[in-house]
Amino acid sequence: MPLAPRRTFADRFAAWAMRMSGTRPPEPVPVTLGQRRIYVLPTRAGLLYSLSLVVLLIGAINYNLSLGYGLVFLLAGLGVVAILHTFRNLAGLSLTVGAPTPVFAGATARFPLFLHNPDPRERRRLRAFLPGQPATATSATMAADLPPQGSVRVLLPLPAPRRGWLAMPRVTLETVWPLGLVRAWGYAAPELACLVYPRPADAAPPAPSFGEVGGGSLAGDAGDEDFAGLRRHQPSDPPHHVAWKTAARMGAQAPLQTKQFAGTAAQALWLDWNHLPGMETEARLSTLARWVLDAEAAGLAWGLRLPGLELAQAHGPAHTHACLKALALHGEKT
Repeated sequence: MPLAPRRTFADRFAAWAMRMSGTRPPEPVPVTLGQRRIYVLPTRAGLLYSLSLVVLLIGAINYNLSLGYGLVFLLAGLGVVAILHTFRNLAGLSLTVGAPTPVFAGATARFPLFLHNPDPRERRRLRAFLPGQPATATSATMAADLPPQGSVRVLLPLPAPRRGWLAMPRVTLETVWPLGLVRAWGYAAPELACLVYPRPADAAPPAPSFGEVGGGSLAGDAGDEDFAGLRRHQPSDPPHHVAWKTAARMGAQAPLQTKQFAGTAAQALWLDWNHLPGMETEARLSTLARWVLDAEAAGLAWGLRLPGLELAQAHGPAHTHACLKALALHGEKT
């Protein structure tokens, strides 16, 4: 049995902080950062700043310098004001989520978050990041300035190594504005997951032919009677269906296009789990994913058969998503 990953101090503190604030992940949106959910600590620059004030104070005491006392108290007051402004830069923000775009296993999922500023003042240098991914002010997808009573969208990247649902972990929102002497941060754990498709096989066996699996028909699909439009040319298209006049008019640099006709039945095929005997589960799913993408790219209609599930023959982006989703969630508990 594999050992559970060891929790770091940051993970334990985050769990304690959310428990003390009365939240239990996943939490409903919108998530608002109230006073009990914001924590403030000095940064490294803030610690050096404090040490410098101590040294200045010792020098002022040693030499009995009135101006030294004034300088120390002035700088100390500046530090206290910086704490207040850093805290207010984060307090009251609310967070909602969007729908992440599905990705293939091995790619990077991107979770869309929307930060909302209810106040008439600007919020600056806000940063959002996930565990194990330190925030960087140079990252365009994590750093953001919030306009007065406005919103901003940020995308949080997370590797997606396996198929299925990839849940977004807790989000850390932080700021060091205006002086960088203190860091204010808070946690949020909205319910959000990204669908991860199986990774298409790089070297998949050829898809079953129409003769092996039987054809199908779809009303209104490509036939040979009435002209229905143009689509991008595929290598498998008959040469007499290529729109040669359009190609001559558009020039040699334009991609070839194929005429589409309507009025008769189109060829369709079945992508069947049982067509891949002897393969392991993940290899079968990767091969079927490759077949799905190839069939869609070729403009064909296809159906998908999995153990306990059959998707009727069709084509198009919605059908492709439904088939890839079925492959992604095969064997998963619902």
